[in-house]
This record gives sequence, C-alpha cells and structure tokens, in this order.
Amino acid sequence: MDEFELIARYFSRVGADRPDVALGVGDDAALLRMPADADLAAAVDTIVAGRHFPLDADARSIGHRALAVNLSDLAAMGATPAWATLALTMPNAQADWLERFARGFSDLAYAHGVALVGGDTTAGPLTVSVQVMGHVPRGTALRRDGAHAGDLLVVTGTLGDSGAGLAIATHALSTADATASRELLERFEYPAPRVAFGSAARGLATAAMDLSDGLVGDLPKLAGASGLGARVDVERLPLSRSLQAVARPDQVRDWALAAGDDYELLLAVPPRHLESLTSRAGQLNLRLTVIGELGRGNAVNWMLDGAGFAPTVRGFDHFR
Repeated sequence: MDEFELIARYFSRVGADRPDVALGVGDDAALLRMPADADLAAAVDTIVAGRHFPLDADARSIGHRALAVNLSDLAAMGATPAWATLALTMPNAQADWLERFARGFSDLAYAHGVALVGGDTTAGPLTVSVQVMGHVPRGTALRRDGAHAGDLLVVTGTLGDSGAGLAIATHALSTADATASRELLERFEYPAPRVAFGSAARGLATAAMDLSDGLVGDLPKLAGASGLGARVDVERLPLSRSLQAVARPDQVRDWALAAGDDYELLLAVPPRHLESLTSRAGQLNLRLTVIGELGRGNAVNWMLDGAGFAPTVRGFDHFR
C-alpha cells in the first residue's frame, strides 16, 4: 500500500459531507467557502507518542484525541468547527491501526460537522498534527483578553479526571473500583470538547480558554491577557465521584489543579450573566461551577478554606 492508496482508502471521505467544501482531499490544496460576515477561526496542535499518549494507546483513541485537542480550542473561541487537515507521521502503514485511527478521527469529526479536506502522510516516529478551521459571526469570538475586574471565574464539567485516567492507562494507579476506572479512562482516551457550550457562551462570557495544560498553568494566561489578577477558592473545584473514589484528597486536588487534558472551558463571566449562562449549560446537560473571581492586580491568589494556599504542582509544559 503506497501513500496515495493509503490516503484514498482511509482518509478520502472522513467526517461530514459539507456543501462549503468546493474541493477536498486529493488535490494540492483544499478550496473552502466561508460564510458571509464571519471571521475565520483556525487552530493547530501536534500530539506525539510517548509524550501526549502512551506508546501502546489504542489507535481509535489517538485519532479521537488528535481532533479533540483542536475542537476544544475552537470551543474556547465560541467558533463553529467546519474543516480539518491532518498530517500523520507513522513508522509503518498497518491496515488495522489505520482503520482504527481513521474511525476515531472520523466519528468525532462527523459528530461536530467537520470535514477532513487535506493533509499529508509520512514515515517516521508516530506524530499527529491536526489543523481545524471554523467560523464565528464577525466580531463575536471569545478571547482571552476581554475579561473585567469583578467577573466571575467559572469552569465546565469536572477537573482532574483525565490525569487519573492517564495514571490508570500507564499503570501508575490501580483501583478496585471498576466503574470509576472505566469512567476515568474514558475521560482521558475520549475527551468531549465543549463546542456547543462555547457557541452558547458568546455574548455572555467576556473571556474564555480551554484547560488543556491544567488550571494552575492556564488561568494565569487568561488573567494576564486581560491585565488582571485572580482569586481561586480551591475547595470549589468541581470533582467527579469517580476521581474522588480512586485517590487521596491531596492527589485528587493536584490532578484537578494541574493534570490538564480535560479540555474543559475556563470562562470569565459578569455576575449579571451567570444565571443565563448556567441555564444554557443546563440545556446541554453540562455542569458549570464558579471557582473564583478576577480583580485588579497581576497575580493569582489560591485560597483553600479561607487561607492562602500554594500549589505544589505546575501546569503542563513541553520543555520543562
């Protein structure tokens, strides 16, 4: 199977069939039709075997995660995803591996109306780069730099589950609770990007970002972009029953603060909009939790039960 047969067999028709794709996989470049009065939103991420996922990870999970990373970035902008390109580097072309990878990628793409419109395949260490493009009504995108002093800090879903799931996947954590183990593994292997909620938050949230590198690493980026400081009440961090069932409270707290890969959203919300935003989250069966507040200053103050708290963990950094 040569490169062109590989592309034709596994990637020629992946994801949604979109009328705004004038030309997709198979030519030198894709031709795409943008909606009128819209801004283009584009994000690209690379995941590497042994760095972002275990070397023995299921190919279906790798395909899902490679796309989910980028969908989460577009969710944080309040954008609607539409098109993706894929650059896949792999040691060899194994049919069963490619079939599972393509299925994981395609299932998530189809669920979010995304069409794969181009890319590249090469031989080498297993590395997956995905670019996702979408659109947002002109001038309405959520950004990191729009927050105001007094805005509440809210997060979607629960935090730390993916960190525990990774520990289970790599046999760093074992538990007799089979249900909790299965739920936490699912959160790591098949994260659910909050695309619908990101769009619903436009006009209510003043700033947003996705939590891919952990709250303790990502929150200072949002606060700094808006020229503000922040206070976080650590005891408010939303925790799942499964996470609390498998580890000590201090380990649970560390995962919730720093593990990342949950792909939840962190948003700044004026207090007057909290009820409306909570209602929209409820319509999507999504939990929304206030964890603190933005204010004047240039530092993040972490509090635990009313006293100052110094996290002993840090967010994910590729080069640390």
